[in-house]
Amino acid sequence: MSESNWRPTAPLENLRRRATLLADIRRFFSERQVLEMEVPILSRRATSDPHIDSIVADCSGNAAYLATSPEFGLKRLLAAGMGDCYYLGKAFRNGEAGGRHNPEFTMLEWYRVGWDDHRLMIEVGELLSWLLRISKVRSYSYRALFLQHLDVDPHRASFEELKATVAKVLELSFEPAGRDECLDLLMSHHIEPNMGEGISLVYDFPATQAALARVEDDELGVPVARRFEAYVGGMELANGYWELTDAPEQLRRFEADHRYREDNHKPIHPFEERLVEALEAGMPDCAGVALGVDRLLMLASGASRIDEVIAFPIERA
Repeated sequence: MSESNWRPTAPLENLRRRATLLADIRRFFSERQVLEMEVPILSRRATSDPHIDSIVADCSGNAAYLATSPEFGLKRLLAAGMGDCYYLGKAFRNGEAGGRHNPEFTMLEWYRVGWDDHRLMIEVGELLSWLLRISKVRSYSYRALFLQHLDVDPHRASFEELKATVAKVLELSFEPAGRDECLDLLMSHHIEPNMGEGISLVYDFPATQAALARVEDDELGVPVARRFEAYVGGMELANGYWELTDAPEQLRRFEADHRYREDNHKPIHPFEERLVEALEAGMPDCAGVALGVDRLLMLASGASRIDEVIAFPIERA
């Protein structure tokens, strides 16, 4: 064992910067009268998201799951009448480790009652602009970005057209399996690296990528997901929704996630049926967003790897 394994991987200056950043985030929300809430990070329910895996723990002989986000707990509080609230703390995702990922990470998530995705998108821009001292904030629809960078309408292009675009701009050793995989590859490998400086806010994603967001027709009559993502210098920082409040639709999406997991031989765990019950009870119209604090600190400190801003990543935890 190396004699230096006890030491933090992050410079102490960055850890002091982390403390300041967390205090600044709390001040931002305190001034706007958004309350900080605690929710369980150990639950009897897991995420159903097909692309995220929960970490399983043994709790008194029964399975429990470390929270992949505070979303379900916060939404249950919203349905109980809590009002505008946020969580700032740990979340966990299995198998996520690398230059920008650690299985244990710090997440900021907040909800605004009576807001839609566009109003919340403005507040996200204000928070990032203040914390990172960046004045340039731009917003684009998902369609506008694809037309600008690839001359392709992502909502109307056929699978064959998207495959041809992927083959034209990317060198891959495999063939994409569907439209969404094509879109994800083009977004992550071609558009994101070319977004330029400043804060970029992207909205109106494909309806097939709605996750827990509402789906509504855009100005051209095409169904789109009312969600947005925030990027700084091509790095994704935040993912926000005009939240789904339709209980039967929420249940349908949970069940669809389970079918996808089963078809793709992924672990299947109990999903959060209490969220469906909360929606049935009447969760208010709201918008919510999750933001990766470690990535935010990377940008604030000029770090190139996440272990430069975390004291003890998984290799030393």
